[in-house]
Amino acid sequence: MPTAIKIENLSKQYRLGVISTGTLSHDLNRWWTTKILRRDDPYLKIGETNDRSTKGSSEYVWALKDINMEIEQGDVVGIIGKNGAGKSTLLKLLSRVTKPTTGVIKYKGRIASLLEVGTGFHPEMTGRENIYMNGAIMGMTRAEITHKLDEIVDFSGCERYIDTPVKRYSSGMTVRLGFAIAAHLDPEILVVDEVLAVGDAEFQKKAIGKMQDVSKGEGRTVLFVSHNMASINTLCNSCVILDSGGIVNFCETSKAIDLYRSLCLQKTSENFDFESNERIAKNTYISNFDICNKQPLSFSDKLNFKFQIKSKNKASITLRIAIFDINDTRVMAFDSADVGEVFDVQENCTTEIECQLLDELNFKPGIYRINISIRQGSILLDHIVSVRNIEIAEADFFGTGRYSYSDMPFCLKKHQWKIKQ
Repeated sequence: MPTAIKIENLSKQYRLGVISTGTLSHDLNRWWTTKILRRDDPYLKIGETNDRSTKGSSEYVWALKDINMEIEQGDVVGIIGKNGAGKSTLLKLLSRVTKPTTGVIKYKGRIASLLEVGTGFHPEMTGRENIYMNGAIMGMTRAEITHKLDEIVDFSGCERYIDTPVKRYSSGMTVRLGFAIAAHLDPEILVVDEVLAVGDAEFQKKAIGKMQDVSKGEGRTVLFVSHNMASINTLCNSCVILDSGGIVNFCETSKAIDLYRSLCLQKTSENFDFESNERIAKNTYISNFDICNKQPLSFSDKLNFKFQIKSKNKASITLRIAIFDINDTRVMAFDSADVGEVFDVQENCTTEIECQLLDELNFKPGIYRINISIRQGSILLDHIVSVRNIEIAEADFFGTGRYSYSDMPFCLKKHQWKIKQ
């Protein structure tokens, strides 16, 4: 298949907090260095990797850095990654909303994009007028747009409001009309951000079906950004995984989804702040949690956990551990109350409690995340999501026939608890 999009050494740099470089001195410095001295832009050397969760030392960040890829005509490519990974920036560059700092994008044909609610709409114009305006922007004649008009209106489901100004549309109606325009005005490349999540379930299903028809039936290229892995798996034949502005992998969809979920689990904080101001304000809270086993684990290992509980008042508590796989399916959960263990913690005291699993894990290889909580009767005192991960190694697993993967709320594994004041 011929190449529809070719991206070479694509990068986009932003300066935090201001538009452009923000100061006259910076602009003059850039102009003098690049135009007069014919040297490289000095500000391209000081940017930092785009990590939204940490404070950097530079005010320049690379939203995207050194992106290289080729997309063939007729491909449906998913773009996945955590918030701030660079997905929307990439689509804005492809849609020519903004210019790259370095690198080039080569493509064949017209691009239609739906990047956010109301993209390309004039709020004072009616739905019908906006259809003609968008078609004209894409280079279509009035006759071509008129030929498609009834089909667009019917697909959007907004016929009753088509002659009403778009400013009176709900966000769902705006997305419906925007997608209908983008999908029906014969673009060779369709770019859709996660804006479809605004629509209802019926429209999301309809939109995905249309994108499948556009790619398979008409041989057009679709780029689709979504956090809905079910939609990505249904629609896309390959996926790009972005993280901190760079490509982690570009591979087949099912492999990409598994890798992305593993990356998300690996990035759950091993440096969770158990003693944050918000937490120490509680009367009883978990001040530390450890997995005593050495990682990676074998499927035949028996897990050992250690809690540290701080309490300001006397309380009778129970502890709970829940383990989830990369698909967010709960594969094991056990509570001290299940085996009749209720722990009495003392006033202004630190209590250590251990939980040991007496049965083998028998989990599939992979990465699993752990949630923990404390209750006093039916009252939830503390709850931490994804506090730690465990990794089950591949070795000696296949062919044993010994693995048990339960979907029951409480896996029947023997366990015991010990308390130390």
